[in-house]
Amino acid sequence: MACFNNEGECGTGAVVPWADRLWVITYAPHAPKGSSDKLYEITPDLEQIVHPESIGGTPANRMIHKESNQLFIGSYAIDAQRNVRVIPFKDMYGRMTGNARHLTDPANKIYYATMEEGIYEVDVRSLVVTELWRDEQQKGGRHANLPGYHGKGLYSGQGRLIYANNGDHAAEATVNPAAPSGALAEWDGKADKWTVIRRNQFTDVTGPGGITGNPDPAKDPVWTIGWDYRSLIFMCLDHGKWTSYRLPKGSHSYDGAHGWNTEWPRIREIGGKDFLMTMHGTFWNFPATFDSTHSAGIKPLSNYLKVIGDFARWKDKVVFGCDDTAKAEFLNKNKAKGVIAAPQSQSNLWFVDPEKLADIGPVIGRGAVWMNEPVKRNAPSDPYLLSGYDKRGLHLSIDAGKPGLIPIINVEVDAAGNGQWKSVMKIKADKPYQWLDLSKLEGTWLRLTSDSDLAKVTAFFQYANEDTRKDLGDEIFGGLAKPSEVNVTGGVVRARADNARTLSLAAVSPQGDVGYYELDGELKLKRVDDAARWDHAKKQTAIPTGAVEVDAASVLYVDEKGARWRLPKGDPSFDQVGPLGDARVCREVSTERNLFNAGGIFYEQPANNAGGFAKARAVATHNLRIHDYCSYRGMFIMSGVAGGQGMDNPHIIRSDDGKAALWTGAIDDVWKLGKPRGKGGPWKDTNVKAGVPSDPYLMTGFDKKTFVVSTKTPATVRAQVDLTGTGNWVDYLTFKVDGRFQHDFPEAFQAYWIRFVSESDNVATAQLDYR
Repeated sequence: MACFNNEGECGTGAVVPWADRLWVITYAPHAPKGSSDKLYEITPDLEQIVHPESIGGTPANRMIHKESNQLFIGSYAIDAQRNVRVIPFKDMYGRMTGNARHLTDPANKIYYATMEEGIYEVDVRSLVVTELWRDEQQKGGRHANLPGYHGKGLYSGQGRLIYANNGDHAAEATVNPAAPSGALAEWDGKADKWTVIRRNQFTDVTGPGGITGNPDPAKDPVWTIGWDYRSLIFMCLDHGKWTSYRLPKGSHSYDGAHGWNTEWPRIREIGGKDFLMTMHGTFWNFPATFDSTHSAGIKPLSNYLKVIGDFARWKDKVVFGCDDTAKAEFLNKNKAKGVIAAPQSQSNLWFVDPEKLADIGPVIGRGAVWMNEPVKRNAPSDPYLLSGYDKRGLHLSIDAGKPGLIPIINVEVDAAGNGQWKSVMKIKADKPYQWLDLSKLEGTWLRLTSDSDLAKVTAFFQYANEDTRKDLGDEIFGGLAKPSEVNVTGGVVRARADNARTLSLAAVSPQGDVGYYELDGELKLKRVDDAARWDHAKKQTAIPTGAVEVDAASVLYVDEKGARWRLPKGDPSFDQVGPLGDARVCREVSTERNLFNAGGIFYEQPANNAGGFAKARAVATHNLRIHDYCSYRGMFIMSGVAGGQGMDNPHIIRSDDGKAALWTGAIDDVWKLGKPRGKGGPWKDTNVKAGVPSDPYLMTGFDKKTFVVSTKTPATVRAQVDLTGTGNWVDYLTFKVDGRFQHDFPEAFQAYWIRFVSESDNVATAQLDYR
């Protein structure tokens, strides 16, 4: 099912079951006049048909128009007999991002929207196009002139056309995820300008009618999902009024203010009574009956690593169209990745059993209602999701701005999701920082109110569900080399360019080069006697040396800006270079998403414009001699197979000559490698200076946590935590050490990073045990 193009990216814009087929379109990153992307028709027996009518572009729009019995997808109109008609770019210019039912003539016309605010009216039978608002990339005509750019969603309801974008043209948006960005706007079909509802980043706009439009547009609600640097934002339009809510973020890899690495999060029906929502790396159960008086039922199912453009239920599977391998790195460059020759852009479909959606990655969620900002007296925060998580904690950091002022923070809960609020707790803010365990607090939504004007407040929530994974990885990884294994075959891997459509492997063993191999679309790994290709693979896919350091204390990564980050150690064998030399530390495994590999542990690492390493998250402790890894045809590939092992594992692909092997699977299989665990810390018999903080040490993604601090002479030490992953450090615990001090964190406690400060010069050890 792999799809390829000749562009900088090959994402899947839409996946729609129609006329006994599955219809798929791919997109290029910026192609308002067309591209090499195709319209694909997938038959019930999984034959992939490439339609000759294909004109490409950057499409992610899809709508089923009931009255004319047609699917509109990209620039194509497909009838019930699977006849394809095309609307050419000369008639409808731009990057098509959404469709909506017409406000006044829904039986005969539909709306199209482009990513640059172009709005077109299309006659569903003649396909005649009328421009209503000109695409901002074109001169002349009437322009919407909305703030932000990079349109994502379009829908109509309650007498208005609603449009969402999730990016911004400002240069700051390419480096700072907190830069102002995005907009949600509406138009009544008659006015000479749009009304901006909210200046934040928004993506999907939809309603209970989904892909066909709301059946009762005057009364049915409209939903939209978005975010800012604090947390996710969900908004609902019903009874003519917008209501706002906030949800936790499972991943920060989507946070770029430029909007490029968000793709098209969706709320879509997949069978059953509820919908499925994708947003910021979380699969969410979304109630089909949601409105402002029936808001209970949003629940995280699992976290994921894939980049998903669209999805639909087809037969007995949920089919996800993904964005897997991009020729362009865009802004996702960092020191640990080094320089790798560009692959050909490609993606694939991911078929998942619906019941497995709750069993991908363990759920975490984090976000704020207030983040280093002033708060007005008696002004409630947005409601923040309370339900759906096993462990829930609140970090509250307050600078009142007035000496002697002790504010009271009122905690209110909407128990049933009906908009009825009740005070359940009053927090006396007599300390600059405190952490509260909310795990036993029941209800659907929570909001906070201060009884005083406050200068600067952070109210940050860290949630998680029980991580029930075992230490040992799943049997699907059988055959990958254990830490002590010396009889191992690895090698550098790369999806090849120039329409080769194969994967290169320059295989090595501890004895030296093994040979050059290629993996094809039939998953056959064959030796290829081509010295030039072999030499190219070794040089252009070389593993950077010294990307991380290992010392007595922990794993140390120094990024390209000189910032120092410390990580746990897995198996002690990783303190030394393995039998194949340096292993791959960082690689893009989905478009603009990195997997970071250090000390036997995999981490999700956002691009620098989405927070970078400061927003990393532990994914799994594998404790395996993984030599290299990459994406190919939608699969996740790893090298580092033990000789003679894993012979009965279908995930291990062996070469035709028996001398090389690769592991193949899905990127979200890596959650099954083992629960994140490890030991280490920022100090190990370290000479520390009074008042000088240690390096930050990662906490995010680890479960049960303990630290032990020892000093040569008695000392007072402060443990500080970064609440937000932005350097917002607070004193978590101050303690005296006379020999040894141990602290077990509360079960629900989570923060991004931890560091230690001694109040006197000393020789100190600070080590943490994550298990």
